[in-house]
Amino acid sequence: MTTIVLASGNRKKLDELQKILAGKNLTFVPQTALEISEAEETGLSFVENAIIKARHASELTQLPALADDSGIEVDALKGAPGIYSARFAFMHGKGNGDAANNDLLLELLENVPEAQRSARYHCAIVLMRHARDPMPLICTGSWEGIILREPRGSHGFGYDPLFYLPPQHCSAAELSPTVKNSLSHRAIALRQLLQQWPALL
Repeated sequence: MTTIVLASGNRKKLDELQKILAGKNLTFVPQTALEISEAEETGLSFVENAIIKARHASELTQLPALADDSGIEVDALKGAPGIYSARFAFMHGKGNGDAANNDLLLELLENVPEAQRSARYHCAIVLMRHARDPMPLICTGSWEGIILREPRGSHGFGYDPLFYLPPQHCSAAELSPTVKNSLSHRAIALRQLLQQWPALL
């Protein structure tokens, strides 16, 4: 079995990653279990930040590392919150956490009509075989939706209660975890990873 460090301290994100990758003859160890601190995310894109996080974990553990960087892009906000999705409200002096982020997003979109509330989740997954890997495996996924005017649903995390999915006629937070893990931006990126790195299987 291959042991891979999951370079994230986000428990909900780790749970999704582990569920999607279950049964692939791999052992995943969260970096927190190895007392690895969070890397400073200084990149200007999801891909850059994922590389930074994977390299940091691999360098400190001498193990392969898998990192995810993801967030939501809202067209009416010219791509914001983007890479700052997790700390969107904090950066605007509006508090911290998912509820504060969702409240700020609703506030900024208050006067935006439905036809202009398009958005998408993005995910970049990076697998580094070692800290000096010259060609890390990079996989990406996107999930299209529309920002609602009020939260709906109790599953998921982040902006899921506001992220409406027209094909499913519900928000991402109204999907069961199993369904979400088959449709999401993270699921799309991880499927690419499994296809492109046969050694994982």
